[in-house]
Amino acid sequence: MSASAKIVCNNIWKVFGPNPKNTLANLDHSLSRSQIQEQTGHVVGVRDMSFKVEQGETFVVMGLSGSGKSTLVRCLSRLIEPTAGEVLIDGEDVVQMSDSELTELRRHKMSMVFQHFGLFPHRKIVENIAFGLEIRGVAKQERTEKAMEVLEMVGLGGWESNYPRELSGGMQQRVGLARAMAVDPEILIFDEPFSALDPLIRREMQDELLSLQNKVHKTMVFITHDFLEAIKMGDHIAIMKDGETSQIGTSEELVASPADDYVREFTEDVPRYKVLSAGAVMIAAESVSLNGDCPVVNAAAKLDSLIDIASESDGALAVVDDEGQLVGQINQSIILKAMRTK
Repeated sequence: MSASAKIVCNNIWKVFGPNPKNTLANLDHSLSRSQIQEQTGHVVGVRDMSFKVEQGETFVVMGLSGSGKSTLVRCLSRLIEPTAGEVLIDGEDVVQMSDSELTELRRHKMSMVFQHFGLFPHRKIVENIAFGLEIRGVAKQERTEKAMEVLEMVGLGGWESNYPRELSGGMQQRVGLARAMAVDPEILIFDEPFSALDPLIRREMQDELLSLQNKVHKTMVFITHDFLEAIKMGDHIAIMKDGETSQIGTSEELVASPADDYVREFTEDVPRYKVLSAGAVMIAAESVSLNGDCPVVNAAAKLDSLIDIASESDGALAVVDDEGQLVGQINQSIILKAMRTK
């Protein structure tokens, strides 16, 4: 396991049906999900999934309805019991945990935010946010102070004495986020948290979460069916289909080199200039001949930030790495070609 990996999943399977373990033990792995269901009467929800999530990163699991993404993420906390495989959190296998160890994990290390807010209608906002701390046995004054602190963090200062029915959908989702943050978890799991919100409020909530993440640096697992949301939120993205991985990579890797037609369809409408970097489309250094006064850009710079610079330059731009070493060159023609390429 990588020293910085917070979560490692090894060969996770989830089979639904009356005899899942026996079915998996005798499974012909060449069969498709529909063929398995037809022959065995069992449904493969997650199929041999392996991935890791680094400390402090946002890992997005995306796919269409029925792809298995929610089932997979629920296996991380054993809200759904995996049929086979390992879920390692800080090196400890969640699958092997006792009930008391699992309760400890859910109360102290991991929090979940769902699409449906699940707020208590009879409790004030501050009481909703403090609920996880109340379950832990934290004294009332201490949990109220923490709830107020987190309330300010999510932009709801002044609403602590209101009830959920008095808040808009976007504000209620902020309360759900604040409730998850109040227990100061190491891992936050989001199950399509913004999909029920209007587009404008959804973008605001995405920006709010990104801003929070820049401050708190939690390890986040984020489920969505929207690829534009995935590339905005995720450091790495796993695209699922029929319970298994089509591809895992950065948004740039998925857009520049889709593994199959399914991934390619997701990336078709993505503004490539917002995703691709200079380093992804440049001419490599061994083929470069530059004059001494050409503009210099970083390899990580996205193409949208280079369009004006390239258009004002008569020749090429020098591309350097984070240490300032020359790694290649790029020009307006290369940028425009990359933006047009599907």
